[in-house]
Amino acid sequence: MKRFKKVFRGLTFNIIMAVTVLLLVFCVVTSAIGYFKFTDALTKEYTDSALNTANTAAELVKNDNIDAYLENKQSILDNEDTPLVAEYLQTLGYLDILCNKQDVTVIYVIVVAEDYSNYTCVFNCPNVNSGYTPWEIGKVVSTSSTAGTYRQIYEDIYVNGAKSATVMRTTNLNGAQPHITSLIPLYKSDGTTVAGIMCVQRPMAELTEGRKSYIVLVVCFTLGIAVLFIMFFTLFMKRQFVNPIKKINVEAARFAKENSVPEKPISEKISKINEISSLASAISDMEKETLEYIDNLSQVISEKQRMGTELRIASLIQEGSVSSVFPAFPDRTDFDLFASMEPAKEVGGDFYDFFMIDDDRLALVIADVSGKGVPAALFMMATKILINERSQVGGTPAEILNIVNTRICKQNKAEMFITVWLGILELSTGKLTFANAGHDDPAFALGGEFTIEKRKHGLAIGAMDGVCYQDNEITLSKGDKIFLYTDGVPEATDKDNTLFTAARMIDALNSDKNGSPESVIKTVRRKVAEFTGDAPQFDDMTMLCCEYKGKIGNGIKLPATNENLGKVIDFINDKLKNSGCTAKFVRQTELFVEEVFVNVANYAYAPGTGDVEITVKVLKDKVRITFIDQGVKYNPLEKPDPDITLSADKREIGGLGIFMTKKLTDKIEYEYKDGKNILITEKNFE
Repeated sequence: MKRFKKVFRGLTFNIIMAVTVLLLVFCVVTSAIGYFKFTDALTKEYTDSALNTANTAAELVKNDNIDAYLENKQSILDNEDTPLVAEYLQTLGYLDILCNKQDVTVIYVIVVAEDYSNYTCVFNCPNVNSGYTPWEIGKVVSTSSTAGTYRQIYEDIYVNGAKSATVMRTTNLNGAQPHITSLIPLYKSDGTTVAGIMCVQRPMAELTEGRKSYIVLVVCFTLGIAVLFIMFFTLFMKRQFVNPIKKINVEAARFAKENSVPEKPISEKISKINEISSLASAISDMEKETLEYIDNLSQVISEKQRMGTELRIASLIQEGSVSSVFPAFPDRTDFDLFASMEPAKEVGGDFYDFFMIDDDRLALVIADVSGKGVPAALFMMATKILINERSQVGGTPAEILNIVNTRICKQNKAEMFITVWLGILELSTGKLTFANAGHDDPAFALGGEFTIEKRKHGLAIGAMDGVCYQDNEITLSKGDKIFLYTDGVPEATDKDNTLFTAARMIDALNSDKNGSPESVIKTVRRKVAEFTGDAPQFDDMTMLCCEYKGKIGNGIKLPATNENLGKVIDFINDKLKNSGCTAKFVRQTELFVEEVFVNVANYAYAPGTGDVEITVKVLKDKVRITFIDQGVKYNPLEKPDPDITLSADKREIGGLGIFMTKKLTDKIEYEYKDGKNILITEKNFE
């Protein structure tokens, strides 16, 4: 089977099959055209012959006496000795002689009824060899079996003045042979009145035999020529086309497998066809050039692989040098932050950093090295380590940058520089002290929308030794945010080289000003991506956002997400256990707090996210827990309690959470004030 498949897929077989199919199509088309042309010519000859016979027969009939013949048909049938009868019999004899001489099937004269439903026979002279029985004068024949053809002809002759008509019948013959009938009108002496119709019927046997012989001759001749052509063409194609192609194919397969010089190169004289000889020459040249290219490419690939490995290692080192696990300080509730860094190449020159100097001071850093790639990454990492180490020793941001700049300038043989923004946030008071070494001004959201706070800059680190940097201060309130970024954000470009700009960045920030730091950064990144589209990223893009939550005291404020449920339960647990509540009281309280928090997390800000603030007050005989969010206005107490007597499949979906909360608390109230949903619950001590 595989051998047959190989033959069927071979070039020789497919060429032969293609040529054979084309020749067969040519044969069929030629035969069909000849058949139809021959049939048309022979049919015309038959028709003309029948019409000529009809015209000759018409000269033998006295048209003015046709009606008289029919009126005296009985006298004619009785063979009375009258001039009219003698005339009729004489005409009948002439027609009979003509019929046999012309070798037609039958000659007959008819008179058609006015409604064309039948006709009356006047003369009927069949050929002696036709097997037909002559009709007597006056015989009436119905036209119902041929109404569609003959009735129209009769009407054309009697009404429309047609001079002749021909009918070819090959089907519905009632046992008769296929034949052609020609009809002409017989006019009276006035030249306008039709006395009857002369009909001459001729058999089609000669036409059929002639066509058959012609087709056999054409088909045999065409097939003979086709076979000879295929044999010659196959031999020619095999020598000049197939065999050379096979040799070229074998050599190409050998070279692809061995990648070596052949023992005997392919000669360009392999074929007389210029294209194939050129192909053979090109294959030989390609093998030589490919071997040279492989030698050169091996050296290049080896060097590139080494550089690629080094770049991957550098990228991994850089990724490991910045904190990428969030939340970075899961135990801290007085602030929240998130950061991201996207290098334009394998490694970049941007970096961010954040670290606790002590329990009350948080350091925030963002920087951008002049340049990209490995040199910028190395310079970045050296600067990051210096800032981190010097910050742990103490001092203000300006003092730290002064010392870092001095150390960088002493060892800066590459004359690189780096812009740095360094801030230290005092968490107990919200005071933020910062210094700027040539970096972009950060954006602050101080109780409202984000705006860029422009302050005095110093020179970039490494640009000049002896530079003194200046401290700036700003006090953050609860809920205020700071957004740090590198110039890769506002200077991101679309395919038309249009800048994203700081204005668009501020618009993006304010579109999610109430979101968490993570949400804020993701919103800005999405807006930048929508703006740039398919345009490539030309610069590193680094962002850091920090939200100051302040000292919570009896409350906790955090993003309303299911991931923060554990923090809420821990907070409630600590507050109640420190107040001497029983384990049962704590479990019941945790249960309804979970129901309320999950409800806010799933529905208050959908499909976005927002914060929820939970406060706990332990009074003399009860505990009051308040939930505050800025989500969609919704009073859960308006929803009717579910009918718990019904089975689960018959109860309406939802409502069990607030129902459980009502059952586990002694008092629950709701109000909507200043755009906030406020739910107050109270549970009495046991």
